[in-house]
Amino acid sequence: MSSLSEFDTSAGDTDAGGLTKPVKDVTEEVAVRVENVSVTYRTTFERVPTLKQAMVRFGRGQKAVREVHAVRNVSFDVPKGSVLGIIGHNGAGKSTLMRTIAGILPPNEGRISVSGRVSTLLALGVGFNTQLTGRENVMLGGLASGLSRAEIMERYEEITDFAELGDFIDAPVRTYSSGMFSRLAFSVAVHMRPDILLIDEALSAGDAQFKNKANAKMQELVDNASTMLLVSHALGTIKTICNDCIWLDHGVLKMRGNPTEVVAAYTDFVKVKQSAEVLEDL
Repeated sequence: MSSLSEFDTSAGDTDAGGLTKPVKDVTEEVAVRVENVSVTYRTTFERVPTLKQAMVRFGRGQKAVREVHAVRNVSFDVPKGSVLGIIGHNGAGKSTLMRTIAGILPPNEGRISVSGRVSTLLALGVGFNTQLTGRENVMLGGLASGLSRAEIMERYEEITDFAELGDFIDAPVRTYSSGMFSRLAFSVAVHMRPDILLIDEALSAGDAQFKNKANAKMQELVDNASTMLLVSHALGTIKTICNDCIWLDHGVLKMRGNPTEVVAAYTDFVKVKQSAEVLEDL
C-alpha cells in the first residue's frame, strides 16, 4: 500500500478512450476527509411466505426488517489535486460512500469534511427535476452547486453546446432518452468548474461520440488539478487516470494504494484474469 507521498504520478499511459495519467500537483492539503464513517440502511423485504405466515403478518401488521451495513468504519483522506479511484463488486458500498461524501446521505457514525466546491455526477440526473425543462435543470444544477444566476448564465451556452440537445433543451426532461439525459447531467456537472468532482459510473452511458467528448473533458479537469473521486468498474480507466485507489468489500476498506497494485489485488481476489473485457466490466 502507498502513503500519500507515494502516489504514482508517472505520465504517458493512455487508455483506449484517450485518457492519460498526468503528472499531478498533489498537495498535502486535504480536500476530502472521511473519518470512521459508517452507513446503515433499514429496509423491509419479503421472502415468499407460507399461508400461515401471511395470515399472521396480515393480522398483526408485521414486516420483515433487515439492516444493511453499507459502509463500515471507513477512513481516508483525499489530498487536493489527486484523482482517487474507488473499486469493488456490486453492493460493496461504493455508491453509498459517494452519496455520503456528496451530502446526499448522512452517515450513521463518523464525519466527513469537504474543502471546496463540489460537483456530483452520481446516478444519472441525481438532483434533476424531470418535470422541468433541460434549461431549467441547468439553472437548478448551478444554484445547487452554489453559483449565482449570473455565473450560471455565463456558462449556460457552453453547457448546452456540450450536451448537444438542440431544441430539446426547452422540453421537459421526462421526455428525454437515456442518452440525452446523461449528456445533460454530465455537461452540468463538469462545467460548474468544481474544486472536487464526484463521478459514479458516469462514462458508462452515452454513445461513442459522447464518450470521447466526456473523456476529453475529464482529461481537461485532471490537467487543471481538480480533485476527483471516480467510482468505476472500468478498471483500465482506474489504472490510467487515477493516482490513488481504494478497494471496498462489503462496506469495508480492504486496500488503498497505487491503482495498478490495488486493481491487481482485487482481480486476484475475485479470481479472474485481467483481460481487456474484465478491465472494462469488473
